[in-house]
Amino acid sequence: MGPLLHLDRTLDELDPPRWAAPPSDATRLVRTVHELRRVPLGELRPADLRTLVSQQVALPFVLPLAVRLLVEEPLLDAYFYEGDLLLATVNVPASAWALLPEPGAQLRTAIAALPEAAVAELPRGAAEEVARFVAGPESLSRLRQSAAKTRRRRSERGVGDAQSG
Repeated sequence: MGPLLHLDRTLDELDPPRWAAPPSDATRLVRTVHELRRVPLGELRPADLRTLVSQQVALPFVLPLAVRLLVEEPLLDAYFYEGDLLLATVNVPASAWALLPEPGAQLRTAIAALPEAAVAELPRGAAEEVARFVAGPESLSRLRQSAAKTRRRRSERGVGDAQSG
């Protein structure tokens, strides 16, 4: 069953084990994340999703919810600034996106439809982060394959890689 079919359930229910109460000296952020794990998915607000995504909590359940919002409004101001949920989402490790290829493709499509000027207005460095996400893991794979071919060709010609040890 997909994560969006469980909107009446909480992360504590869907992403075991249930978390114990935070320690008494926990930061506000830690307390907030613990509280959000007890909120039904369908009641999580954009700011809640930004917090959970930024903290990489239960990503298989949280990312599809974030993408659902971002497809409608990619530069959604979840709490801090326009595009904050988008930036939190594109900075999720590629390993998490590998488990969610469909939401990843949906988000890439939504980003590609944005005017270049809108992406340029995001905070410093954000345009590069967005571009890296849109390029996707395929581009990283192509770079690795290209590097491997270069090493093989050098090896076949008897040219050592001066940088390898």
